[in-house]
Amino acid sequence: MSATLGVILVGAGVIAQVHARVVRESPDLRLVAVVDPVADAAEALASQGAGPHPAVHGSLRDALAADAADIVVITTPSGSHADLARQALAAGCHVLIEKPVDIDLHRALELKEAAEAAPRVVSVMTQNRYAPAVASVRRAIEAGRFGRLTSGTATLAWWRDDAYYASAQWRGTWAADGGGALMNQGVHTVDVLLTLLGAPATVSGVAATVGHDDLEVEDVAGAVITFASGAVATLLATTAAFPENSTRIQVHGTTGSAYLQDGALEYFHVDDAHRDGPRNWGRMGDQSATQVGPEDLAGTVAMLDLHVAHRRQYDDVVAAIREGRQPDATVADAVNALAVIISVYISSVVGHPVRVADVLDGAYDHIDYRTLGAHPAPIAHT
Repeated sequence: MSATLGVILVGAGVIAQVHARVVRESPDLRLVAVVDPVADAAEALASQGAGPHPAVHGSLRDALAADAADIVVITTPSGSHADLARQALAAGCHVLIEKPVDIDLHRALELKEAAEAAPRVVSVMTQNRYAPAVASVRRAIEAGRFGRLTSGTATLAWWRDDAYYASAQWRGTWAADGGGALMNQGVHTVDVLLTLLGAPATVSGVAATVGHDDLEVEDVAGAVITFASGAVATLLATTAAFPENSTRIQVHGTTGSAYLQDGALEYFHVDDAHRDGPRNWGRMGDQSATQVGPEDLAGTVAMLDLHVAHRRQYDDVVAAIREGRQPDATVADAVNALAVIISVYISSVVGHPVRVADVLDGAYDHIDYRTLGAHPAPIAHT
């Protein structure tokens, strides 16, 4: 393996700018090619920055045939992710995919199988789990400091106007985007919730288009999720909250709680921090500064910078490649998050809770949840 890992970047859109910057600034990586069917967009991205000019191609197949690379980074519209990833794997490359893993659960499961069979690292961008505050809460949970996990909440209250959805033909469409507020914006919040609370078991959800008149996909989605551990969580994702608010996650256990807002630790308290003293059953003081540590709190505001957040996941992917191990964020993790999102959509259509395992097994394949792009019918009271 060479001192630096060659990267083919597939897609030259908005998020590709972030990936290109991370690759160019990393001492472990070099950008060897940019792929996009729009030649001007690919050339514009390839021309940024100093150093050797990467090659430009119209397709991944052409890039793989012409350029030696170690990693293929996929930043194309969501519906193309799994197919491109499998193409990269077949060529012997490691793969990093922008969220979500795909919009089709069957394609995602096929990629999961291919990734598990290949001696390559495959990861899906879930950079929010690498925020220092999120990582510190995760370590505390894994160390048993929260006791038995009981509950959680996750809220993403964002605003996207009509101009945002009109800015690209694929935005807000079932065919390319695969969903709206939950699939596109909320997938990161779902990932953090699952990272902290574990394997999902059942989902009872509602999804609808409420704040945008001509939008195919949902702009509001809410759900109650139960987990294999017995914990229960609520989930809300919307792009119809004006003015844009925050992303907030809370997690509770029998001996501790934590509140995260926009990647920063707002509150942290565990019982083992004062086990020699009396218990106070009311809300106790915040222990973030004394029990989490400055190294975990530092940079939480900076984590809102996508470039900083992405770099942390890139560091893990590079380390996984060099160490011959699985990355922290696996395709299996991404499939679970996708299954929860699709479970919300299915539950909204069928009108009752669904088991995530049944969704993964194809029991609801006959349900066309793309009928969600309409204002919800009023509830009839009897």
